[in-house]
Amino acid sequence: MTEIRSFATSHSGAKRSYNEDAYVERPDIGLWAVADGAGGHQSGDVASGMIREALSSIPAGLNAAQLLAEARARIAAVHDDLLDEAEKRGPDVVMASTVVVLLARGGHYAALWAGDSRIYLLRAGALRQITKDHSLVQELVDAGEIPAEKAEQHPQANIITRAVGAGEEALILDKAVGELLPGDRFLLCSDGLSKCLPDEETAALLGAPDGVAPTEMLVGAALARMASDNVTAVVVEVR
Repeated sequence: MTEIRSFATSHSGAKRSYNEDAYVERPDIGLWAVADGAGGHQSGDVASGMIREALSSIPAGLNAAQLLAEARARIAAVHDDLLDEAEKRGPDVVMASTVVVLLARGGHYAALWAGDSRIYLLRAGALRQITKDHSLVQELVDAGEIPAEKAEQHPQANIITRAVGAGEEALILDKAVGELLPGDRFLLCSDGLSKCLPDEETAALLGAPDGVAPTEMLVGAALARMASDNVTAVVVEVR
């Protein structure tokens, strides 16, 4: 039987007084998530908080297929509820959130996402990004208009092209699947972390020997770099 343990840390960042990030840590059912709210104070809090509540209340006892379907259905319901609530609040109100979800069952994992929060996998010392950002700069990189190493410094690096509660059509969550191997460490994080730490430092902190919680080291490193955004990290380790 696969043994999994997890850690989670969230901070408002070095320059913000409130935190619009939220996370879910449900090792009992094999589900973890990070949501990064958008739309300003209160609206962003509401959006990410609704995702947290929806996923946190998934009941135990579901098989892998049922868990995946339930996570999708609950995020889709939050998407619709956010669109309705934003419409009630006014024509210019934005209530949206990114989301990344990791599901782990029976020796396999599935990742779901919308937006630019990320999931990384550290395996045998090599760090790999599992998700692909739904962002304007990622589209520019894909089109060959800017090099990948220039993306984080682009003036429109904060513009996302897909999110829970954004747009008027049904939400589409991208999906990636793979096998779980002993020693795997997954990192779920908001862009406040990924835009602040280079991959080499992320890999080193994520792969550090047991001791201080890896999420505390990762968030601490982002704060040391004066992270201007909220910073959230969830680490899932396959024992």
